[in-house]
Amino acid sequence: MAEQVAIVMTEVFLRRLTPSLIPFVRRQHDFRIVSIHRPIEELRALLTELNPSALITEWLPEVTEALLELGLPTVIADTDIQYPGVTSIDVDDWQVGAEAARAFAQAGYRSFACLGNSTPYSEQRIEGFRRELAGELQFSTHQESAFNEARYSEDFAQPRDALRAWLESLPKPVGIFAVHDPLGRFLCGACRQMGLRVPEEVAVIGANNDELVCGLSYPMLSSVSIPWDTIGEMVGEALLSLLANETPPSTPIRVPPSGVVLRHSANHLAVEDPVLRRVMSYLSERIQDPITVESLCDELRIARRGLEKKFREYYHCTPWEMLCQLRVTRAKQLLSETNHPISIISELCGFNDPERMAVVFKRVEGMPPSAFRKGFIAK
Repeated sequence: MAEQVAIVMTEVFLRRLTPSLIPFVRRQHDFRIVSIHRPIEELRALLTELNPSALITEWLPEVTEALLELGLPTVIADTDIQYPGVTSIDVDDWQVGAEAARAFAQAGYRSFACLGNSTPYSEQRIEGFRRELAGELQFSTHQESAFNEARYSEDFAQPRDALRAWLESLPKPVGIFAVHDPLGRFLCGACRQMGLRVPEEVAVIGANNDELVCGLSYPMLSSVSIPWDTIGEMVGEALLSLLANETPPSTPIRVPPSGVVLRHSANHLAVEDPVLRRVMSYLSERIQDPITVESLCDELRIARRGLEKKFREYYHCTPWEMLCQLRVTRAKQLLSETNHPISIISELCGFNDPERMAVVFKRVEGMPPSAFRKGFIAK
């Protein structure tokens, strides 16, 4: 007989995890879906009636604690708060912020800011962003509460005077990290109302890489990608462990993000220098090709010495180092979000062979590609 498992979460989070949970149905698990937006007492009564063998839920203030009182074996899919006897799985929010900061720094920004929403994960993401900048002086934060009661995908509030004043005060061009995608979309809309050009004056990176938010926004939103498939698989495996009466981990399981997906709201083409725009466009579009700095300069008819001087002044690196960073960023996404062998990933990212990719990857990330991927599998 199939074991019944209750999934209590929002539609957004359910959409993220469902592809990875479907294989567990073959192991005779019958998932029953319940909206976490029901009143708390109604949720408790419904779960008592269902009497499931286990519970998968997401963290919401007050709601989660009330559900845990039912005493069911429980996996919480988006928190690093550790409850006794419960498995907590979450993205590493400090690293989410760090990824956004690296993307802005790589693009040559000197002015940085964060737009938060006063939640625990927001504070962690902003702190990760701040740490990665390592003392940059031009850094500012603003907490937005205009739509605290809205559902995840809703951003119908108008920008308040405090937000407008903050945006006006920031040195331009500025790279702003919004702690999740709806807040990033809201920020782009506020800039549009104020006549601030995105990304030329204000570049925006969100987080979660939710296609329904990022792809349906104008301009399309750049975002830190979260490996939801990996998190979903971990949730399923944690569920099996709990049903087998195994002791849950004593600390939260944290999954690293998988890089920034650049769209129109923040990209390397926002620089004013037309030569740098041409070169960054060339590099971004030809990551997979066997490019050399010499061949780049020949094709674009650019003096190599002048180009390297521009890169050192604006990006603090050489054109070759920038290409390596772009390739490693792409490799991180493929390592965390696909099952491709490293040999295939090295080809897709323009490295001559896996050995060369390992050398460059370790120089940039401090670990070889195999260890980076293992970090996802072993979490």
